[in-house]
Amino acid sequence: MPQKQVFTKYETARILGARALQIATNAPLLIKISDEDLEKIKFDALKIAEVELNSNILPISVKKPFPIKREEKLKRVQEQKIKDKEIEEKEAKEEEEIAKEGEIMALANPEDEQDEESENVEEE
Repeated sequence: MPQKQVFTKYETARILGARALQIATNAPLLIKISDEDLEKIKFDALKIAEVELNSNILPISVKKPFPIKREEKLKRVQEQKIKDKEIEEKEAKEEEEIAKEGEIMALANPEDEQDEESENVEEE
């Protein structure tokens, strides 16, 4: 007798749905169920599929491949993150320098601000 597989709730739902669809389209039952039991479950295809799954008779299997462990890619990702952080830090420093230069230029040329103010007064 084959071992009973442990399925996730998603795999179970998919298996039951597929088998219930087969039963609903008049596929032969894989387990003998008496007429009384069929009447109790009201000929429900999903319930019949559940009985078949619980009796471990369904010829349905789920492939669960193991992930491939690749250390090189993890190292590359970590190196890329470090490079990205360095680039962000450089950009932040450059933005700060540009902001400081703008402040210095504004302090060095107060005449420009006065010219702008006089233009605004003349326009009004």
